Amino acid sequence: MIAVAFELSVLQMTIGASEWGIIILLVLILLISSNKFSAIGRFFGQAAGEYEKAKELIRKEKENSLSRSRGFPASFIAPVTNVPVSSEREKLEIIARSLGIDDINKTDEELRALIYEKMQKQ
Repeated sequence: MIAVAFELSVLQMTIGASEWGIIILLVLILLISSNKFSAIGRFFGQAAGEYEKAKELIRKEKENSLSRSRGFPASFIAPVTNVPVSSEREKLEIIARSLGIDDINKTDEELRALIYEKMQKQ
């Protein structure tokens, strides 16, 4: 008799918080029409699209600000030298000579600009 009473008490469990949440969600779905669901979905879709646009705009602005501070686009990659160099000037001279640029009586910035122009043409 005690075993039967125990089994019945197990079967008569109360509804927990997660079950109430599911019930409330189902009632809300029944109360809200399908038109409102599509409008809500459209709203969230537009919000996600605007977020992606803003994220891309911020990424481009960051890239542009970094390239302006260096004087070259972020996509610019200088040629690699295979010999050890002792200074930035020596590296610029080696690169300029490898590209056929006259490096005599030119400042570092002039050499960088000439190297950049030559690299853009190639």
